[in-house]
Amino acid sequence: MLAELFTAAAVTASACAVYAAAAARVVKQYERGVVFRLGRLHGNVRGPGFTTVIPAIDRLHKVNMQIVTMPVPAQDGITRDNVTVRVDAVIYFKVVDAASAIVQVEDYRFAVSQMAQTSLRSIIGKSDLDDLLSNREKLNQGLELMIDSPAIGWGVQIDRVEIKDVSLPETMKRSMARQAEADRERRARVINADAELQASKKLAEAAAQMSEQPAALQLRLLQTVVAVAAEKNSTLVLPFPVELLRFLERAQQAAPPPPAVEEGKHEKPPSPEE
Repeated sequence: MLAELFTAAAVTASACAVYAAAAARVVKQYERGVVFRLGRLHGNVRGPGFTTVIPAIDRLHKVNMQIVTMPVPAQDGITRDNVTVRVDAVIYFKVVDAASAIVQVEDYRFAVSQMAQTSLRSIIGKSDLDDLLSNREKLNQGLELMIDSPAIGWGVQIDRVEIKDVSLPETMKRSMARQAEADRERRARVINADAELQASKKLAEAAAQMSEQPAALQLRLLQTVVAVAAEKNSTLVLPFPVELLRFLERAQQAAPPPPAVEEGKHEKPPSPEE
């Protein structure tokens, strides 16, 4: 009798242990559990920790609530200004409603990936090349709104979308390089012309000041000689004063012209008697 009781107790304990092992589930901190009982959503979403289900009746689906980083494959498209580009991006999203992510969509990761690709192609067609290259922050916001609108019904929240790279054809790269070089040359010429204008104004002011004080010109001449001699050159360049040239020119203009001799008239030389 006792043996039968011990046998029954052992069988019952074994059955309980097997049942407990089959019913026990562990949900991690970054997960949530969705229970389906006979195919229907049952109860609330199970939080992290230890939980139990009814074997063969309940089925527990674990949903990862962490932020998912998903690369968007590069998409070929034509911009609004008819330039062929190849753009790739990366999307960050997370599940905020585990039940909706399981019930409302078959595979939320695949759905988000396809929506990101179609939205990226749409953004390429609506944007200019300059916007893709320099105004990415605005395009990222527009792309995020386009993906987030349908994803809300799937229990998914789009955290961030970033355009990674914009690939251009080689011909377009060469054209942009020539344009940038021409723009830099234009700015260099404008700066050089502005510098020449400022220098000419300063030189005019200096010339006006030196015209009032002729000794200043001589001092400037001596400073130039000292600067040239400091280079330890074997040849010393001595500037010729412009004032001396002007003095010689005025002296030449003030001198009387030589008397002209008429043709056919020769002056008779004086005779010895005279």
